[in-house]
Amino acid sequence: MKRVGKKFYSWASQVDQETLDQVERISWMPFVEPHVSLMPDAHLGKGAAVGSVIPTRGAVIPSAVGVDLGCGMVAVRTQWTEDQVRARGDLRALREGIEARVPMSAGKYTPDLTNSAVAFVQELEGEWNYELQERGISDFSRTWRNQLGTLGGGNHFIEIVADEEGRVWAFLHSGSRGIGNKIATHFMNLANEYCRRNFIDVDRDLAYLVEGTQEFDQYMNAVEWAQRFAYLNREEMMIQTLSALEGFMAAPVEKSEEVNCHHNFMQREHHHGRNLIVTRKGAIEAREGQYGLIPGSMGTASYVVKGRGNAMSFNSAPHGAGRNFSRRKARETFTHDDLRAAMSGIEYRDTDAFVDEIPGAYKDIDQVMADAADLVSIVHEFRQIVNCKGD
Repeated sequence: MKRVGKKFYSWASQVDQETLDQVERISWMPFVEPHVSLMPDAHLGKGAAVGSVIPTRGAVIPSAVGVDLGCGMVAVRTQWTEDQVRARGDLRALREGIEARVPMSAGKYTPDLTNSAVAFVQELEGEWNYELQERGISDFSRTWRNQLGTLGGGNHFIEIVADEEGRVWAFLHSGSRGIGNKIATHFMNLANEYCRRNFIDVDRDLAYLVEGTQEFDQYMNAVEWAQRFAYLNREEMMIQTLSALEGFMAAPVEKSEEVNCHHNFMQREHHHGRNLIVTRKGAIEAREGQYGLIPGSMGTASYVVKGRGNAMSFNSAPHGAGRNFSRRKARETFTHDDLRAAMSGIEYRDTDAFVDEIPGAYKDIDQVMADAADLVSIVHEFRQIVNCKGD
């Protein structure tokens, strides 16, 4: 950990000055207290740097958490070993089984809800505060119900992995999909309208909502709803992924461990004698003994971790490797053949659509974990067997 500014501490050894400047700007907002913490996987982001932990009192910045509300990870340990899975035959059949059950890529929705998805939708319909909100969920998106159980694109993935003892897990990464994006965008615009209406001169990415106003209450309710959607979206995809694995293995799965955690979220917490709203953009919560997930890239190690409860980080830890190259720069730097070499031994959909997700486009996960040594301890280390991604 290093003190960077008066209200800014960093755990990142692999970080550029532009990212540090972005964090420094947000740390000086008057309601940010006592300081901002920057995680080891930090890089420049929209609204706020990815890897930022931003505690506030009396106000929130909707752009800080961004548009993928509730994005996170879930992992489930099964009874099988890697040898048992590989002995069943061509892993392409397993990958295609997962891809047939979980819609992937932007704009892809579930045509028919499963029984579990119907129950999740009913829960979500009951959690939206229609008395407080001026808009219903369907006013943001008429297709939100059919977004539940879908992966999306970009760095979201579903994987079958093996841990350090060869035990097989299902592991996936996704968030609140299009409905979360539309909710977030609406309130980011509302924050800018609020600041303009109240003659608050602030950069667009730092526009905020003040506690005690209707807009603030609406936003907090909407964020909580979107984060629950994201959690249940991962649960539904995990149900379908395990179903595909059961079909491949011709036996029912026996779950022995499960971890489901957000890494793009906000919630009320108590730190340093203060009641705060903590915004984590690209960071997991890591209270003492709390389990979390830190993925690398599509061809490098990922981890199950246990929090150390580091007070200066507000009980936080990194959420992954973090990008080292923008998507454009990655495509200029790497080739399809480079991707094939990096994914040797892993079953994946061989397409140049994933060149910008090549492991070389990300930070060194080993260095990220070394930087996070006082934030988490490692419980399990994963390596990929099968990788599924959307374009």
